Amino acid sequence: MAFPELTPEQRAAALEKAAAARLRRAEVKSVLKSGRLSLSRFLADAQDDKALGRMKVRTLLLSLPRVGETTADTVLEEVGIAPTRRVRGLGSQQRAELIRRFG
Repeated sequence: MAFPELTPEQRAAALEKAAAARLRRAEVKSVLKSGRLSLSRFLADAQDDKALGRMKVRTLLLSLPRVGETTADTVLEEVGIAPTRRVRGLGSQQRAELIRRFG
């Protein structure tokens, strides 16, 4: 499937929108790492925020305090979440299990 040709204005708008989404995710990851935002609150916010919904679950877990690569990978495997799964694609039981483990 070929991508549609964009005008320079459309391309600039798309780049600006993508940069804003990356900035939003970076800000939220920082707040998560500091412990000022709980995982349950993040998941609730991600329901309405497209930028947060597109974050990968592994990246989300790595943003939590005291969670490294080994813990994140173990949790993903135990809960049955693919490493490439995005937050928006989580099922209700997967969400509940992550909240149970991390609050």
